[in-house]
This record gives sequence, C-alpha cells and structure tokens, in this order.
Amino acid sequence: MQSLQPFHTFHIPVEAHKIIEVKALEDLKQTWAEALAQNLPILFLGQGSNMLFLENFKGVVIINHLLGISYKQDDDFHYLHVNAGENWHNLVKWSLEQGIYGLENLALIPGCAGSAPIQNIGAYGVEFKDFCNYVEVLNLNTNELCRLSAEDCAFGYRESVFKHHYQTGYVITAVGLKVAKNWQPVLKYGSLVNFDPKTVTAKQIFDEVCRIRQNKLPNPNELGNAGSFFKNPVVTAEQFAEIQKQAENVPHFPQADGSVKLAAGWLIDQCHLKGFQIGGAAVHEKQALVLINKGNATGKDVVKLAHYVRKTVAEKFGVFLQPEVRFIGKDGEVDSEKAIS
Repeated sequence: MQSLQPFHTFHIPVEAHKIIEVKALEDLKQTWAEALAQNLPILFLGQGSNMLFLENFKGVVIINHLLGISYKQDDDFHYLHVNAGENWHNLVKWSLEQGIYGLENLALIPGCAGSAPIQNIGAYGVEFKDFCNYVEVLNLNTNELCRLSAEDCAFGYRESVFKHHYQTGYVITAVGLKVAKNWQPVLKYGSLVNFDPKTVTAKQIFDEVCRIRQNKLPNPNELGNAGSFFKNPVVTAEQFAEIQKQAENVPHFPQADGSVKLAAGWLIDQCHLKGFQIGGAAVHEKQALVLINKGNATGKDVVKLAHYVRKTVAEKFGVFLQPEVRFIGKDGEVDSEKAIS
C-alpha cells in the first residue's frame, strides 16, 4: 500500500494499493491495461483538489502528468490545446502573459486542465464551458482518441457528461480552448463590480480574483480542504419567496429559466456553523462553504460534518445542499449526496 495523503488537497491519511504517475499517453494505456489484467479498481487523479477519500482505495491510482500547451490563432480567436496534466492556474497566468484575455476570472481555481471540464469549473460569472472548443478523451477499451464538442459535453452548473457516460473506461487527455480576441471583461460578482469596464485590464481582474480567493480560502498545504464543498443551490421562484420571508437580505442570483441561485456559504453562515467541528473536520471560520481538515480528520469525520451542515441548513431554510466534491470509496466513486443524507 502507498500513501495518498500528498496526492489530494484534503490530505486525509488514506492509502492506495498502488500509485503510478504517467507522463506519456502510451504509459497511461499500459498502466490501465496492467491494472485491468489484475482486476483492480482504477482511479485517475490530476491534483486531487476536488476529492474526498472516505477510506483506503484498494486499486491503482493513476496520476495524470500529461503536460504541454500548443497555440494557434486566426483573425478572431486564440486556440489553445492544453494537455490534461497542466496546472489550471498556471495556464491562466500563461494566457495573460501571452496577451490572451478571458480566463482571468478563473484564476487560482485548484486542479489541472483535465479536471476542469468534469466539474465545468466556474467563478465570478465565468465557466469553463464559455471557452471550451473540445475535450479530447481516450477510450481505454479501444485505445481510440476522440474529441467531444462543447455541446457533446452537456455542460451544466458543476455538471458534465464526464460525471456520467464518460466516467468509467475513459480518461480526459487534453482540452481545447477557444478565446475571443474581442475581450469583454466580466464584472458581475463581488468586488469586481467596482471596476470600470471601459478602463479595467485583464491583469487587474486576475489580481483581484487572486486577492479575494487568497483572503477567504485556506491554503490546502496548511489546512487540508477541497475548496467549495457544496454547490450553490438553485431553487424555484416560489421556494425563494418563502426563504425571503425569513431572510430579506438573502444574496440571490436570478437565472434565465426563472429559478434563483442562492449562496450556499451564506446559508451555512446564517446557521452559525463557522468553526463548528466534528472530529478533526471543521467548517472554516472565514468561508463557511469550505470544510477543512484540522490535521487529523478522517473521511468519516468530513462526511459526518457535511451531513450535519446539510441537515441544519435544510431545517432552517428548506434547502438541501449537494456536495460539489467527489467522494471516493474503496472501489471508486460513490454517490456523494447519498453519503451525507
């Protein structure tokens, strides 16, 4: 058995039967085939920034270190082909340095490029899908590479086809991004609204997003965490009206279909749960949306805490929070919502 603690940002003390880091497509195919021949469960990992291990994993963990960025352009767009193991934040920084603007709102999101489409990562009014040209996927059963268009990826809020049809027997090897040269700043959320859209630069947005995230999100190397633990819930207009009766100042974001998105962190905060602790797991004192490992947490501690948070918010507001983080059991991914219900 090998320790998984350094390979995921929650730093839960769990082990895997075997951990193999791959840097080339052929190595990835071979490692998969060998694990399959031994009838072992297989888990692909990037930087482990959106995972909670509930217990020891009895199979092979393959760490995706496929690196490299290629670039071309035409009159209207920049086109990036980014291998899946590239660090996402470094990609955002690199794009700014190249004069490619648009990704700056997604600065400091932990993880790698290959994980971005799975969750359809998003922040401050921008989502991965806004720039997705294609996602390159390897079918491990046939060794065929195929490219899925953004439409094929069926992106939604923290949602994609990679959580369903392409979850088993496939691995993301690269993403293709298409970034318009006619840059339009997105200044809808938080302190970004204070910028003047006529004069603001992409670098200013990047710096401000980094400042906000560093202020409110704990460094996983100091306090184990997986960033936002829960999704921001989307409720009907009727549900929202009921919630507004008991909390007039509830932050809310009307959606195109008439539904309303709420801020999960605010709902948790209203339940006075900041700092609340079960075992070695706690609700972060600065950002209620983040659950942390105070140094000795087990996966079970985090699950118990998440269950308590979900139950408390549901009792107060009638809203059931869903985890954004993926839960991994001994054989592979498990239903995270069921685990904390």
